[in-house]
Parts: sequence; structure tokens; C-alpha cells
Amino acid sequence: MENQNNISTDPKTKKIINNKELSIWEALIPIIALVVMLFYNVFYAFGDDALSGSNQFILILGAAVAAIVGFFNKVSYKEMIEEVAKNIKSTTGALLILLMVGSLAGTWLISGIIPTMIYYGLQILNPTIFLAACVVICAIISIATGSSWTTSATVGIALIGIGDTLGISLGMTAGAVISGAYFGDKMSPLSDTTNLAPAMAGGELFSHIKYMTYTTIPTITITLIIFIIIGFTQETVGTPEIGNQLSAIEKAFTISPWLFLVPILVIILIIKKAPPLIALLAGTLLGGITAIIAQPDIVITIAGGDILNFNTAYKGVMKAMTVDTSVETTSKELNDLFTSGGMSGMLGTIWLIVCAMVFGGVMDAIGALARISKALLGLFDSIFGLFASTAMSCVILNATASDQYLAIVVPGRMYAKAFKDKGLAPENLSRTLEDTGTVTSVLIPYNTCGAYQSGVLGVPVIDYAFYAFFNWLSFFMTLLFAALSIKIKRITK
Repeated sequence: MENQNNISTDPKTKKIINNKELSIWEALIPIIALVVMLFYNVFYAFGDDALSGSNQFILILGAAVAAIVGFFNKVSYKEMIEEVAKNIKSTTGALLILLMVGSLAGTWLISGIIPTMIYYGLQILNPTIFLAACVVICAIISIATGSSWTTSATVGIALIGIGDTLGISLGMTAGAVISGAYFGDKMSPLSDTTNLAPAMAGGELFSHIKYMTYTTIPTITITLIIFIIIGFTQETVGTPEIGNQLSAIEKAFTISPWLFLVPILVIILIIKKAPPLIALLAGTLLGGITAIIAQPDIVITIAGGDILNFNTAYKGVMKAMTVDTSVETTSKELNDLFTSGGMSGMLGTIWLIVCAMVFGGVMDAIGALARISKALLGLFDSIFGLFASTAMSCVILNATASDQYLAIVVPGRMYAKAFKDKGLAPENLSRTLEDTGTVTSVLIPYNTCGAYQSGVLGVPVIDYAFYAFFNWLSFFMTLLFAALSIKIKRITK
């Protein structure tokens, strides 16, 4: 076994341990056990609630199975714990970013930045291009909130109702809603999956988002063109009514285009290559200051005070940054949208990452990841074969483990070494994880995402799956780029 003292904790340079005594079947035992346990946990036991903690504990049980395999192959407990510690240390940046993302979402809600995005987004509706407008609206809202689930459960429900009144197929409308929602979910730095993918691959958040644009922009463009063509080839009746939603937003928030200055400044910082934590911290603080200036009544209400003074301003902004906050409107459909969990809302994802690092650390320590990577490289000698294998692994895990998070976590840990050995930068892996793991989850009826979206929108998965063009086109787009060697980033020394 390799001496662990010589292994760097930097995920970009970290070498996976090679245990020559471990067979490929022994290396696969923890993976098979993990998939079986997750499948039962999600499909038979907890369903949508599996993410509340049971899936995380299943990862610990998977690590225990890996540890037993390690004991039989002369790997000590101390070596496993040391490798787990190094794995967790490598995700420090990602965990801090997740916390900061939660605080930013809170201040952008109470400052009116997110409601302003939604307000102007709703106004681009037009009967002829209704389906394409659904994609754009849900994309804007999902980027702003970082949540495809929240987008579908709020504005998505309203759009389904509007589409029904226009005589448009519910499956079409649901497909458009989901396409836009998952585009925004993929591209938003507020999204937990967008943070999870680079953390698993050993990459960096904003570099990952930038690299995703190469496959995601063409896919969403094709999706919009298809929906525009559909819109011009079918008849609609009536006009969409969004007056109640717009009125509810206006009554609850002070809406102004000036509020876009905050996200613009954050985008400028990102373009100027400011460290992600600095850009997010600046956005959070600017959001808090903007809330005090533009939405003083909301700040007072959240703080539980009567007048705006230093103490209520401090308490209101601090609560928005750290704990659950919500802003009530006269629209029941919008109330669920105008909520934020702050930093505390990110703890579930952080918990998942830590448990995944425990599983990955033990798998690494016993030499299982190196053994699996070696086998994969033998089976898929070409770069395209490696991309295709990763993509299929994500889809298979979505279908077997029934959870998009695990479809990112497990392949991310399994294939990181294989991508590095091919001289491929981690952005290739993280992009593939999102193009095939994040977006295909909603196409499987018993996956947590498929079950959730179908239940919320009231449309069976089988009815909207074909029309969720963005979701299944993403899978083929990432393989097309790999096959043609387009934007395949190499490791530079």
C-alpha cells in the first residue's frame, strides 16, 4: 500500500491509494451494497424524505462495508480515518461556499432582489410563445433561487393552470416548466447540485459553471426553438392572467430595476475572477444593506420589532442570513417561493457531502477507487468511452438509487481518478455529472425528483418526459461534445 503521508490533501493533485491485494469484485462490494441499501431506503422506506437524513446514514453504512473489506485486505482503521479526514478537508471550500450561498439567498429575498426577478419574468408571457415563455420564466426564477423544486411548486403550478386555460397539453406545459427549472438549477451558484458536482470532482464552483455553459447553452437554445415551433403550430384560446401574482408581489415588496445592481455587481466580481467566497460575501452584505434601504418594513417584521433602528436592522438581516425566513403575500402560490433557509437550509447538503466523503475516504483508503478506476480504464480506453461510462453510471444510479444526489456523489468519487489519469481536468467530470445525473433524475417516475415533480405539477412523468427536451437532450449533448472533442479541458502543469 502507498504511504499516506505522501498523499496531498489537494483534490486536484491527490492520488488514490492502490491496494494490489484487492480484487475488482472486492472493490465493487461496497458499491453494490450502497446501491441496494439506497434503493430500498428511497423506494420502500422513506421516499421523498430519504434526504432528511436516512440517505446520509446509508452512506456511513456503505463506508462500514468498505471498512470490513479493508480489514480483510490488511488496511488499518487508522489509515482509513486519516484518509477520511483528508477527504473532508478537501471539501472545506465547497462547504463554506454552500453556507455563504444560503446566507446570500436569504438577503436577496428580503431585499426584494429575487422577487424583482420574478416580477419582471412573469411579464414576458404571451399566448403564442407561451411554452417558450414558460422555459424562460422558470429558468430565471430557478437561477435566482437555485431550486428547481421550489420553481415547479410555485410558479410552475401557476403556469400549468394558465396553460390549461389556453388549451395547451399539460404534458407540454410541464415539460417546458421542468426544462427551464432544471436549466436554472444547473447554472445557479445557489443550487446544491451545482455546488455538489465540483466538490465531488475536485473542481471549483465558478469554473464548473463556466464550463457547463458550453453544453448547456446549445441545449437550452434547441429546447427554446422546439417550443417556439410547437407554439406557432398549435392554436391557443384566451389570454394568460397573471395580474393577481404581480399585484401580490407589488404589495409585499418595493419593486425596482435598481435592485438588479446587486446581482450585476456580483457578476462583475465573478468575471474579474474574484474568489467565490469573496464574491458571495459581497453579494450577501450588499443584499443586507439593500434590504434595510428598500424593504425596511420586511426587515422590521423579520426582526420582530416595531421601528427600524440599528438593533432591528441587525436582527432582521442576520436572521435572513442564518435561519428560515419567509415573506407573506396575498398569493398562496407565491408564499412558498418567498422563503429561504439561510445558512441552516444548506446543512442537509453539507451533511450529505461529509457522509459522502466518509464513504469515499474509506473506499480510497482500502484501494477500491484505484482498483475500479483501473478496471474502467481497461474497459474504456478512449476518452469518449470514459465520458459515456460516466454518463451511463449517472443514469443507472438515478434509476437504482432513486436519488439525483447519489447519482452525482458515487460516480463523482468513482471516476475522478480515471479522468485525471486521462489528463482531463475535473471540470469535464463535474459537467458530465450535471449533464447526465442532475437533469435525468426527473425523468424516472420513482426517483425522488420524478415523484416530486409529478406530484407537485399533477402531471404523470410519462406525460411530460418527452416534452422535457432540455433534460434528455443534455445527456446526448455532453456525449456529442466528448465524441467530437469539443471543449474537453486538459490538465495543465
